Order: sequence, then C-alpha cells, then structure tokens
Amino acid sequence: MVFMKLATYSPAYTLVPTYECFNRCTYCNFRTDPGKSPWMTLADAEACLRSLQDQGIIEILILSGEVHPQSDRRSSWLQHIYDLCELALSLGFLPHTNAGPLSFDEVARLKTVNVSMGLMVEQVTPDLLQTVHRHAPSKQPALRLQQLEQAGELHIPFTTGLLLGLGETEDDRRDTLDAIAQVHQRWGHIQEVILQPYSPGQTEAWSGEAFSSQQLLETIAIARRILPTDIALQIPPNLVPRSHLAACLEAGVSDLGGIGPRDEVNPDYPHPIDAELVKDLASADWALAPRLPIYPQYDHWLSTGLRNAVERWRGTIRGGVGSVERQRDEG
Repeated sequence: MVFMKLATYSPAYTLVPTYECFNRCTYCNFRTDPGKSPWMTLADAEACLRSLQDQGIIEILILSGEVHPQSDRRSSWLQHIYDLCELALSLGFLPHTNAGPLSFDEVARLKTVNVSMGLMVEQVTPDLLQTVHRHAPSKQPALRLQQLEQAGELHIPFTTGLLLGLGETEDDRRDTLDAIAQVHQRWGHIQEVILQPYSPGQTEAWSGEAFSSQQLLETIAIARRILPTDIALQIPPNLVPRSHLAACLEAGVSDLGGIGPRDEVNPDYPHPIDAELVKDLASADWALAPRLPIYPQYDHWLSTGLRNAVERWRGTIRGGVGSVERQRDEG
C-alpha cells in the first residue's frame, strides 16, 4: 500500500467590500483610487453567498482595500466589513478578514465576527519604503508587526506571510521570518505563514521579474528552519508552476491556502483546483484535503457562537480535514 502524504487547502470565496485603497504599491493589481470603487452592497453580498451554499465553500475571505485611518469614512468602512462577516456567519460560512493594519479597537471588534484574521507582513526591511512602497504608508514594517502583536494579545488565530521578489535580499527574508517567529513565541497565535512569490500582472505600475521557482524552494527550506513547527507553511498554487508543487510540499509546505474561483490579488493567475491538480499531486504521493480557516488548537479562543459554527463544520467534514488536523495535532 502506498502511503499518501497529506496537504490541505481551504475551500474559499473572496468578498471585496471595496477595491479603493489609499496605498499605491507599484506591484498592485487590486486597488483603485479612493472614491472610484463602489462598495459592495449587503444585498449583492447576500445573493452571492446564497448561491455558494451548496458549492462546498467553507471560508469567506473578506479582503478589502484600505480606507485611510483619518478618513471620515473609516468607521463606516469598518462597520461594513463587520456587517459582511455577520452576514456570512448567518448563512453558515466561516469568515476570515484581511483589511490592512487596524487599530486595537478595530481588531477587537472584528474578532467577534471572524474565526481567524490575517495580514501579510510582506518584508520588514525599510528599504522598500523607498521603492515599491514609496507611496504606501501602511506598509511600514513596524505598523504591520504591531498588528501581529495586537492579534496575539487578543487571542486571534492569525495568518501572515512574506511577499517574495519585491527587491529584498535573502537576509531580508530571514529577518522577516525571524520577526514573525518572535511574535509567535510570545503569543502562539500564528497558524499559517504564506510564502507568496511575486508574479507580474497586467495593471501594475512596476515591471519586476517573477520570483523564480528555485528561489522559492530555497526560501521554503529557510522558513521551515526558522519558523516554529506548529506554524503551517503555505504557498498559493496558482502562483507556482504545477510541476513544482510537489517539490514545494517536500521542502516543507503543508498547505495550499484558500482556493476559490478567483484570486482577487492576482487576477491574471486562476486557481488550479481541479481534477488535474489532484492527479498531479497524487502522482507524487500527495493527497489534497479541505480544512477550516481556523486550526483546531485555537477553537477554545472563540466565543460560544463562533465555536458552535466551527464545530458544525468539523462535524460535517469527514476524512479530509478531520484526519489531517488530527495528524497535525498528534505529530
């Protein structure tokens, strides 16, 4: 009998409250200028979510452009995100929000309607503030690391990660991984670290080169040595050549992230969740199993209502996510 190694993914759908963002990262293929993107209405969101109820979707990723902290629309923006999360919960989904750096009070409020949250650190080197992040105030490394600390203090299961290929050095990547590891050692709340290779898009202002597969493999090995073993290492399968996915898993990746119909951040790269992907992984003795957007060791951090929602999903999924998560816990 062939022993199949297990990798996980989250069956997910992304809702975008607004594409407007006061940052202007030169590699971005997501943002529009403030005031140029109508906000998703709750009615449209509800119609969309209801259409997904029999599609096997578990996670609703609330992924938003950022309204400036000093804007008079900031409180309305946060309330809208809250309402979308509440709606997703009411329809049986599990929300996970990534909306840029938030204040402590904003994070605390969203904790009540999310089973997990996230924010990419990207890179901690300040050098990028002179290049790709020159017009992106919320990409200050200290601000993003502060968000990780706040999430830890509030006991929020958290996803973070690195964007690779922005002009950083290998030492910069090590420094970023070290910083994430240190925060996790204080709070124990980081469940996943994403290694996201930069991939050129059609609407960005930058003209950088794609992060190579060989560099990604090297970074995976470094990350697995630096990060605590209880943090899952994740790569986006749509940004990695399919022929390299098994090698990434062998190097230390255990998760392929949220996979859905469209990658809003990298719209030029559709997700490959189909029979061919499963077949390719199976040929290398890897099986792909669904999981929830919260890992079981964090369930006790949730309010009773959120924990009940999570337990319903844990009771629904048989074999896949259950056996994978048990093996992770026992391993």
